[in-house]
Amino acid sequence: MFDQWFPQGIAHYLLGGLLIGSGVSLLYVSTGLVGGMSSFFTTTWSYLSKRPFFQQERFISARLWRLVYALGLIAGAGLYLLAGGDAFITQVKPWQLLLGGFLVGFGARLSNGCTSGHGICGLASLQLPSLLAVIIFLTTGIGMAHFLAWLGVLA
Repeated sequence: MFDQWFPQGIAHYLLGGLLIGSGVSLLYVSTGLVGGMSSFFTTTWSYLSKRPFFQQERFISARLWRLVYALGLIAGAGLYLLAGGDAFITQVKPWQLLLGGFLVGFGARLSNGCTSGHGICGLASLQLPSLLAVIIFLTTGIGMAHFLAWLGVLA
């Protein structure tokens, strides 16, 4: 039954989910910080830009730990490869990646958080806005995938 949805099995998804859940739980329990990633861009710009928007206390106070957090995600991917994991190269066209990145980034700012922040951290802390955001993310994503398939855009 699950073979059609997960042709390579579910073990790596389960392990990844457990590692992500453990990581954000450890971050929250040890520091009280919520590990969403959408504000990483803004807090990092606070190092480079002196514009008042980027120099807000909420960005400056969070920029170091968010930078370390993001570097940890990159290091985790490196460890995965060193441990013998297979590298993945997408077949998605570059223009689709750019457009998707822009739309996701815009949506993350519009909804005051990204899918990881709302879906993992927000739901775990029983935040109603996060539940609403996740419902909107999933509904929009599934609907758009079906619409694009109907148009014949998806291969």
